[in-house]
Amino acid sequence: MTFYSEIDKSSKKPVIILGGGGHAKVLLDILNECKVNIIGYTDINASGALSEELKYIGDDEVIFRYHPAEVSLVNGIGLVGDSSLRRRLYEKFTSLGYDFKQVIHPAAVISATASLGAGVQVVAGSVIQPGVTIGDNVIINTRASIDHDTIIGSHSHISPGATICGSVIIGCSVFIGAGATVVQNIHIGDSCVIGAGSLVLHTLPSNKKAYGVPAKEVSK
Repeated sequence: MTFYSEIDKSSKKPVIILGGGGHAKVLLDILNECKVNIIGYTDINASGALSEELKYIGDDEVIFRYHPAEVSLVNGIGLVGDSSLRRRLYEKFTSLGYDFKQVIHPAAVISATASLGAGVQVVAGSVIQPGVTIGDNVIINTRASIDHDTIIGSHSHISPGATICGSVIIGCSVFIGAGATVVQNIHIGDSCVIGAGSLVLHTLPSNKKAYGVPAKEVSK
């Protein structure tokens, strides 16, 4: 296992944070701890959670002042059950040649055999075990645990304190709520939402919501 002490070692470009809310504030703390050069943040206005901590440089259009070779982006948009804005921003800027930096807290524990996609964010206390594969633009939030050989699709969010057991397959744009548990060998389809504190014992097809102990499907 590896305690990460650096972020995305392959790139030393300065970064711009997209968004100024609470999730962006968490990422700013990690970036500062890892001594990353931050140009500023973008948002629709300068009144977000970062307004007193980091330079506001304008809305997202200001990014086009920088060539993709000059800057990396950090996706500061969080999500609660809806990954559409976060995903749209990621796909918009990657299609134009910009790259999204991985943000990994020094206190995250990640196996050397785990594979993390572009722009993945791993917050303090998270554990990612051997053989795990995580797609692009995924959030592994505070104290989440991802066990061996699990696959997590792009644009998904594993919320604080969630436990994903071994050999689980999670699709793209899935939201796993805080403190939820998914038992071993379960498949969760694309765009599913699992409620906070739920216990998932059965496979779920795409585009479903499930809540409770044990988790049961509800209307989405």
